Amino acid sequence: MELRVREAAARRRRYFRLVLLALALVLLGSALFSFWVGYYPLTPDQVVKAFLSRFGWEGELPDQAVTIFWKIRLPRILSALFIGASLSVAGATYQGMFRNPLVSPDILGVSSGASLGAALAILRGSPNWLIQVSAFVGGVAAVAFSYLVSRKSVHSQILSLVLTGSMVMALCNAGVTMIKYVSDPNDVLQQITFWLMGSLTKADMDSFRWSVIPMAVGLAVILLLRWRLNLLTLDEEEARTLGINVRGYRILFIAASTLLSAAAVCLGGLIGWVGLMIPHMARALVGVDYSRLIPASAMLGAAYLVLMDDLARSVLSMELPLGVVTSVMGAPFFIYLILKRKER
Repeated sequence: MELRVREAAARRRRYFRLVLLALALVLLGSALFSFWVGYYPLTPDQVVKAFLSRFGWEGELPDQAVTIFWKIRLPRILSALFIGASLSVAGATYQGMFRNPLVSPDILGVSSGASLGAALAILRGSPNWLIQVSAFVGGVAAVAFSYLVSRKSVHSQILSLVLTGSMVMALCNAGVTMIKYVSDPNDVLQQITFWLMGSLTKADMDSFRWSVIPMAVGLAVILLLRWRLNLLTLDEEEARTLGINVRGYRILFIAASTLLSAAAVCLGGLIGWVGLMIPHMARALVGVDYSRLIPASAMLGAAYLVLMDDLARSVLSMELPLGVVTSVMGAPFFIYLILKRKER
């Protein structure tokens, strides 16, 4: 009996390694393919030469190809990779922590708070870097407010977090609506609307460098402590009997997920459904063990958003907002989840 258990565990480990290898190949392939997509396609040979040109390589290569590689394609692809991974990991974390598979990363109001912060900065005519900072601060402030209010509630903390998050989302959305109402329709309103639709058009290396720091911190914390999420999926009293500091880990995971979501929103705007869809896809591949689900979600989410960005800038002659593309893909999936749960 014990031998069969060990053999089954070894098979699961081998299967997980194969899945991670396949996801890594898909991720690498989607990133390389993205250099070719666009109004100025870059061949694999040009991609390699453009990359080596930064390190002293000299050869026949159009200056335009070098500029497109370093100034446009590379920051955009890197932004899509980290945003996809961040939203997917945040979504998987919240789904485990709230024990609800229909939870998304904006459940505590981070996206709405970031939208309000960005809208205020755009209304004031702020530069792009300050819009990013305002969005990040707004998202973090919204989640912090939701958590502080929930602690005063007499109900369970999970229920209180969901209710206060919904309240904060409503308040922030009302604030964004008011800002849009008083904005100049010929200039400011268009900028706010475009930002809210989500896009990587303005992604550059400067904005990526600023946003990748909180995303890297959040990813590192969740990846290192991901096995603790399995314990948080238990009933709260049961987890306490096992000696788990439920409140401490919950605060830590909320803080890390907030860093991921806020940084992703401030870099690419509102890009919905990724944090809801991808954890379910990863769960179908590797199961419900969060020590495996988190890395699988990160890799699958990164590859997914890169491909969605490719679709957004190639399906029509004009570029589609990335948030619109992910919504078109995500809404049918959400309906599928609801129907599937009803059948069960």
